Amino acid sequence: MFKKILVANRGEIACRVIRTAKRMGIATVAVFSDADRDAMHVEMADDAVHIGPAAAAQSYLDADGIIEACKATGAEAVHPGYGFLSERASFCASLEEQGIVFIGPKPRAIEAMGDKIESKKFANAAKVNTVPGFLGVIEDADHAERIAASIGFPVMIKASAGGGGKGMRVAWTPAEVRDGFERARSEARSSFGDDRVFIEKFVVEPRHIEIQVLADGHGNVIYLGERECSIQRRNQKVVEEAPSPFLDQRTRAAMGKQAVALAKAVDYESAGTVEFIVDNDKNFYFLEMNTRLQVEHPVTELVTGIDLVEQMIRIAAGEKLAIRQSDVELKGWAVEGRLYAEDPTRNFLPSIGRLTRYRPPAEGHFGDIVVRNDTGVTEGSEISMFYDPMIAKLCTWGPDRLTAIDAMSEALDEFVVDGIEHNIAFLAALMRYPRWREGRLSTAFIAEEFPDGFKPLVPVEEEKAVLAAIATAVELVRRDRLDRLSGRLAPHSGITKPEWVVKIGGEYVPVQLGEGMVSVPLEVDMSIDGEPSVTVSSDWRPGDVLWRGAVGDRNVVAQLRPFENGVRIAWKGISVTARAMLPRTAELARLMPVKVPPDTSKLLLCPMPGLMVSLAVSEGQDVKAGETLAVVEAMKMENVLRAERDLTVAKINAKPGDSLAVDAVIMEFA
Repeated sequence: MFKKILVANRGEIACRVIRTAKRMGIATVAVFSDADRDAMHVEMADDAVHIGPAAAAQSYLDADGIIEACKATGAEAVHPGYGFLSERASFCASLEEQGIVFIGPKPRAIEAMGDKIESKKFANAAKVNTVPGFLGVIEDADHAERIAASIGFPVMIKASAGGGGKGMRVAWTPAEVRDGFERARSEARSSFGDDRVFIEKFVVEPRHIEIQVLADGHGNVIYLGERECSIQRRNQKVVEEAPSPFLDQRTRAAMGKQAVALAKAVDYESAGTVEFIVDNDKNFYFLEMNTRLQVEHPVTELVTGIDLVEQMIRIAAGEKLAIRQSDVELKGWAVEGRLYAEDPTRNFLPSIGRLTRYRPPAEGHFGDIVVRNDTGVTEGSEISMFYDPMIAKLCTWGPDRLTAIDAMSEALDEFVVDGIEHNIAFLAALMRYPRWREGRLSTAFIAEEFPDGFKPLVPVEEEKAVLAAIATAVELVRRDRLDRLSGRLAPHSGITKPEWVVKIGGEYVPVQLGEGMVSVPLEVDMSIDGEPSVTVSSDWRPGDVLWRGAVGDRNVVAQLRPFENGVRIAWKGISVTARAMLPRTAELARLMPVKVPPDTSKLLLCPMPGLMVSLAVSEGQDVKAGETLAVVEAMKMENVLRAERDLTVAKINAKPGDSLAVDAVIMEFA
């Protein structure tokens, strides 16, 4: 077994690998860029080596620099994590030449499966089901258009060396083929240094289901069940689960058999994933093979009890698999939600900044529930524009699917993040969606369920009562605390007023107090909106972000933020402002004018922090609705900004190469 390994990655996956290595008694070496000097993975490792500037191309993608770090620290092996150099055969070969072990497959397997075009040719030869498409070299946009027409619309344009949704476009018309071809090539060139793309038939209403395989260097290959990864946005996974609610045992076994056959055909060693798309009739087609550890591997670990990182390390050290196919048993259900630094209300555009608060839920076993949070940040960490926007992977396990989903919902309510925009409210809302809970999924789920983008859920009457109870409880405790302060000029009489009104959004909800205690711990009866009285109890104190308590027989955990004489309450995907007032104050509040947001219809605002890639118009130019105005790149994704209506460009305030803040004025219209 190795004595020391180097982790050639950053963020949560670097921390994940270091944890298992430490448990195995293996010393670890971290590498870091200028942007990650104070990162969590650097703190966790036994040793750390600086490898370059913030840009990944000059640091985490610097193969020579990482090899030098191995030599300098005496690391015998390298775990690449995912992304960066994890699927670069030349890096693996260079390590072998230096006598350093690559904790992953051999170069031949990486080359055969890492290239999407070559992998499909290989899969065809190995009799693995594949999607109809064109795998040759595409010369130009005209050629791409002819190919798409011969295959039949819709088609998917993909970067051959791509991953993570980059260099990928769906085209429904010839015009979209031309534009998608150019965009996919541009993203592929900037992200992977390889602008080759291919075209294949796009399966309508597909599910994205993948099979986890493990293979050692002695010819043993097994599969560890499947993961359902259909909840995606912009071709990037958001929520995963294991097993799939769609597959039956017969289809699972057939997919597993093909995945094992493909792994054996390329003499695969290590953990790997064979991805399939599955149609409504359970027909499945090979998509690609990821020759590395997947982001979503924790759900497989939770349902099988197998540590995949440990298995990768043992296989790389030459050990035989101690697990046979008959030993693999899928127990219970696991769900993973990816916490991203992005704004769901702005079409999931990236967000950057410092984590002024980062307090994940408690991890561990809680009765029949398991909570796990894989992360690479702490409170005070900086989310930069240089790397992937994923902050953490929150996972829950339960004996069945709905129990795991409900556990995820509760864990999300307890996950506190401030300082950046994030998708916790979206994930919490998703856990409530009937279509999700019923398992009726496809890769178009988010686009279909949120066609106009995500907006926080509007509370129904029962939920409005819970929110009113929380707001009233908070105000009672706050006032009780003020009443106990000494030296006040006008001390309170000590009598709590029985009648209150809570403004939630634009609605006023009456609350009548009954018997009980309004100090901490609070326990008081409330009649809300004329309904029968319920007991509201909590040990919340002013300054606490989480309100934990009970409203009647319902246990509630909600997040509170101060807001203009009231609180903003986030709970189960709902986000509202609430203010508890005395009736006379509420009467006056109804007379206050509504603040109208400024008119920005004549401005093009930058929707996310990013880099101006190109401008497609000039001052004085007339443009039609739908025409491209500019392209902004953020976190390696190119975002095309188009005209919403016919207009004339009056003034341009930015130029290619500029770094733009969110809502920066790019151009003004006449």
